[in-house]
Amino acid sequence: MKISICGKGGSGKSVITSLLAMGLKARGYRVLVVDSDESNSGLFRLLGFSRPPIPLMEMVGGKKGLKERMAVKTSAKEAESKGEILNQDGIGLNEIPHQYRMESDNLLLVSIGKILQSLEGCACPMGVLSREFLKKLHLETNEVALIDMEAGVEHFGRGIETSIDGVVVIVEPSLESLELAARIKTLAHEARVKKTWVMLNKITSDDLALTLKEELGKRGMKVIGQIHYDPEIFKACLEGRELRGGMAAKEIGEVIDQLLGG
Repeated sequence: MKISICGKGGSGKSVITSLLAMGLKARGYRVLVVDSDESNSGLFRLLGFSRPPIPLMEMVGGKKGLKERMAVKTSAKEAESKGEILNQDGIGLNEIPHQYRMESDNLLLVSIGKILQSLEGCACPMGVLSREFLKKLHLETNEVALIDMEAGVEHFGRGIETSIDGVVVIVEPSLESLELAARIKTLAHEARVKKTWVMLNKITSDDLALTLKEELGKRGMKVIGQIHYDPEIFKACLEGRELRGGMAAKEIGEVIDQLLGG
């Protein structure tokens, strides 16, 4: 199963991705985390790795090499690929070159690429690579891929979700987050994604959770679980270290039950 994690900036996508990865790993799954956010760079720390992997973009010649394989149209439309970027017809987890993946037990991490310099240009080439990599990614029955998406909905415009099985929408306590969740639901449906789930994050009270669930219900969305605000998670993010157990681990377990149950 390939699941993307979406939501507004600051909603906690990387935290939820890490909690899901560790929870699935604890249940015996082999988990691939795909860092598809070209801006944030701290996901590897939350997963317990000492450094990030070399981006997959470097496997095809870096951003320059990607651009050479893309035809930039003279109109206002986004650049489109002239052909396939990756030579393989299918890519299994063991077929990802070692230098482009970090691995610990049954947890693997790959990164598509990052914006590193001013005036570097848009992230469109990374979107093309992400879409093709996910399309060609082959998973066994005991394997799950979690894709930590960039904030917002631009990745839907790039067609990345056309190669995944489900979307988890992270909603924090804000109107902007609620409205974006509804937009993501619509875009996921248009992309023919099989499943869309909603979960709450940074919850400080049961009353707040109830209010968010009611608002999401008005938008035709049902919540499958929630993560309460946890000072330990905040501290881990501030210090740049691995997330550990606690209440969040129990709560994410309930979410995983819903994901695996369909």
